[in-house]
Amino acid sequence: MAGHDAIDVIRAKRDGSELTADQIGWVIGAYTGGAVPDEQMSALLMAIFFRGMSPDELAAWTQAMIDSGERKDLSALGRPTADKHSTGGVGDKITLPLAPLVAACGVAVPQLSGRGLGHTGGTLDKLESIPGWQADVHEDAYLRQLREVGAVICAAGHDLAPADKLLYALRDVTGTVESIPLIASSIMSKKIAEGADALVLDVKTGSGAFMKNADDARTLARTMVGLGEAAGVRTVALVTAMDRPLGRTAGNAVEVAESVEVLAGGGPADVVELTLALAREMLAGAGRGDVDPADALRDGRAMDVWRRMIAAQGGDPDAPLPQPAERHVVTAPATGTLTRLDSYALGVAAWRLGAGRARKEDPVQAAAGVTWTAGVGERVTAGQPLLELQTDDAGRIPRALEALEGAIGIDTGEQPLPLVLDRIE
Repeated sequence: MAGHDAIDVIRAKRDGSELTADQIGWVIGAYTGGAVPDEQMSALLMAIFFRGMSPDELAAWTQAMIDSGERKDLSALGRPTADKHSTGGVGDKITLPLAPLVAACGVAVPQLSGRGLGHTGGTLDKLESIPGWQADVHEDAYLRQLREVGAVICAAGHDLAPADKLLYALRDVTGTVESIPLIASSIMSKKIAEGADALVLDVKTGSGAFMKNADDARTLARTMVGLGEAAGVRTVALVTAMDRPLGRTAGNAVEVAESVEVLAGGGPADVVELTLALAREMLAGAGRGDVDPADALRDGRAMDVWRRMIAAQGGDPDAPLPQPAERHVVTAPATGTLTRLDSYALGVAAWRLGAGRARKEDPVQAAAGVTWTAGVGERVTAGQPLLELQTDDAGRIPRALEALEGAIGIDTGEQPLPLVLDRIE
């Protein structure tokens, strides 16, 4: 009978029919429980890839993924909660200063984060460059840290949307990753299950982003906002630029150092601007729109929360960060205005230096990465140091330099994207 049901569901979607909430709930539950095999779910995913999903179908699909695990209840914290998700990019260390900043303004931040794969960095990999810091926080400690510190950045447990883990692995090997409904439901099932009152999405667009095209990014943003609202979570999305990397660093320890600069009231202007823009959205969504987060950066409150958050997870906020064994400087090829610093190329270079991984089980180097001395729109002089490649293994440098060929544009007349392209609610 079960096999017959799965074939009915596959045929219905293959032929362009809309699946019912019952069919969707059944097939996700049966797949997660092992009653529907990979080959049948693969066929259904491919049918969805080509046929798409209606808003009702997608809401039911997302809810079924949430229901495969548990949706956390954070109401006992006694304060509003807000969460942020970025679709990933290069130099995107925003979670690190953002979580303690929002917590310093009275809103608890339960930030379940991931590791990097390919050219986009992972928040947990970055934080693990801090001596002693642990990504795994068990349930009791998680709630205690949210109550006492106000922010936690940690690895998601297995009880959160387990259907997503299975489906994601299957999409990866069946060519069904680049489907907006499947991307949206994957992200939102996990984020809704985290239980926050408000959710802010940072949807990146440009060469270093998953969504290269701004219209695709807007469509994904609208789809995810709709799913959040359907599940009763106040959701807003900013579509932001990833044609160039964020800040002046891409890697692990280098991005932690830059985040600490931001928390100390300094740091690169674009990182500060985006951190504050997302903080304002999180505070507004959680009902604290009257609080100005810029004050908490200025007066040191956000830094205090950062130190307590790192220490609560075993880290030493005062310990020196790992330094690379090898450094290689790339100089500016011409004099003029830096019009392009291609984020995809920089991300691949950082990855090849050892900052990222090709497979989930690969280790990463804490000290590997790239730093740069000028941002897009700034003047550079021929021969000045522009990039520094950092790694523990000199043998990695030539491949990283290959990735950077053509990545630097000076006076080409290209117009970079504005940092925030769009706001979707």
